[in-house]
Amino acid sequence: MPALALIAVIVLTVVVTVVIVLLIANLTSGEKKIEHKIERLYASDDPQFLRSMGLLLGPPVVDGNCFEMLVNGDQIFPSMLAGIRGAKKTITFETFIYWSGKIGEEVAAALAEKARSGVAVHVLLDWVGSSKMDKRYLQMLKDAGAEVIQYHKPHWTGLGRMNDRTHRKLLVIDGHTGYTGGVGIAEEWTGHAQDEKHWRDTHFRITGPAVGQMQAVFMDNWVKATGNVLHGGDYFPEIAPAGDGLAHMFSSSPSGGSDDMQLMYLMAITAATTSIHLSSAYFVPDKLTINAIVEAAKRGVRVRIITPGKRIDTHTVREASRACWGDLLAAGVEMYEYQPTMFHCKLIVVDEYLVSVGSTNFDSRSFKLNDEANLNIYDRDFAAQQTAIFDDDVTRAKRITLEDWQRRSLRERVLERVAALLDSQL
Repeated sequence: MPALALIAVIVLTVVVTVVIVLLIANLTSGEKKIEHKIERLYASDDPQFLRSMGLLLGPPVVDGNCFEMLVNGDQIFPSMLAGIRGAKKTITFETFIYWSGKIGEEVAAALAEKARSGVAVHVLLDWVGSSKMDKRYLQMLKDAGAEVIQYHKPHWTGLGRMNDRTHRKLLVIDGHTGYTGGVGIAEEWTGHAQDEKHWRDTHFRITGPAVGQMQAVFMDNWVKATGNVLHGGDYFPEIAPAGDGLAHMFSSSPSGGSDDMQLMYLMAITAATTSIHLSSAYFVPDKLTINAIVEAAKRGVRVRIITPGKRIDTHTVREASRACWGDLLAAGVEMYEYQPTMFHCKLIVVDEYLVSVGSTNFDSRSFKLNDEANLNIYDRDFAAQQTAIFDDDVTRAKRITLEDWQRRSLRERVLERVAALLDSQL
């Protein structure tokens, strides 16, 4: 073989090898996954449940918190903007989706105005999720003095991390007021879910000591992205009790426990005694999670799950989701598809006690690949409020029975089978 041809073969081999290695690195979490079911040792009303959730999973559950539920954009964005405009010292903001539009420009302008007034503004945007963002917003923020970082923007030194996205949705004002939930910054989240162009979602405003944990979750990715540690009283002030609510901010990432979020859900499902109400924008559970839900249903827990119907932004996810409903329906799980518009809520209520809300979807991408963050609230009155909202959503949803599912067309079954092959990336 001529020397040039040999060199070409060697170079091609190296390139192909690198591509394969990077592909594998991007499609796997690199950590051993949970393979065994969680043994049921206690119920949700046993003090051991709270200890396990706070000590085994961490961080500790803290008292003294106050929570406010914000339903749909008409409540969510005015509250978030008021928080931004009222900031005195610091604003930290991390989100996945940030797209162009009126609300995107309004949020950018509010952040820029605070930066110009001397408030330290730090914005962490996922590079993929902000790909539809008008670049004018970035320049507006930077010109005002805000620090803006796009998380895992492609670079030759970090190609193995391209599939690791920050899906977290966190806004912290002056270290003492936080916002989290399912909402991104886009026109789809404005309004009140009045039509198919305006999505159904829920966000939460929290004050109290758990906000310090929320700030710490933001700092986790900020340090990864910038190498800069933000600390001191402007970011982590002493926080007086704002109420009597128990809560903690839970997070996961491929670099720091990719299975942690799934473990949290599995423990909550396993401890359930009477009810599980799950609102899930993207519901594609693995076999281990399906088995945990089925076992809960078989021991008498009423399980209700709301997912999007035909009005969904990713139809592949819906097909993959429906493919795994058989065992759930056979066990008595009530499955509902929301009808009016895209259903983007990400919330679980267990036994009218635990409410977990945040960025996490019920799928392998959230459980294995994304950086996620959930606020766990342990409060019976607050849980009852969430159940009432869930009941209202059920009235706008279509129940899918086992008979309905078994009558699916051949075309639907084929599409589901194909979509299910992509489970690890959905």
